[in-house]
Amino acid sequence: MKKLILSAIAVVTMAVTTQVYAQKNPMVGGAAMYPTKDIVDNAVNSKDHTTLVAAVKAAGLVETLKGAGPFTVFAPTNAAFDKLPAGTVANLVKPENKATLTKILTYHVVAGKLDSKAIAAAIKAGGGKAELTTVEGGKLWAWMEGKKLVLKDEKGGMSTVTIANVYQKNGIIHVIDSVLMPK
Repeated sequence: MKKLILSAIAVVTMAVTTQVYAQKNPMVGGAAMYPTKDIVDNAVNSKDHTTLVAAVKAAGLVETLKGAGPFTVFAPTNAAFDKLPAGTVANLVKPENKATLTKILTYHVVAGKLDSKAIAAAIKAGGGKAELTTVEGGKLWAWMEGKKLVLKDEKGGMSTVTIANVYQKNGIIHVIDSVLMPK
């Protein structure tokens, strides 16, 4: 009887824990995102990030983004890539353009685990705007427009975070609606 009660408690605890994890992370691209998985393992399940995943593979960044991190990734959706001029993505994933593709992708990554609370604190400390240094070495600027987090790249392009705080084992993802471009 004691084993049965302990087993029942264990099952309920696991169910509650799983539900808490599921509630903590939003769905992305119709798929659950698990904080126990790394950035790549979660991204491959999002139907909204197939272009990003293909680009990460073409750039040879899979192992890097599966690494310990932590990383903050501003992840453009397929629709964000579709906003680029026709043929841009097809050209970027060619082997001869790997360096350019890598530069663009690493421009979407900031070292550390910056959730929206941390970014909001940086914005407040910066008097309404935060400057973020990317892994690529460039700068991004972040500020709030109402309740939306907006990013500006070095070429003046802007992107809005559409889904924030997707926690990963090795960092965090914020889904964005436009591709950011370095100088």
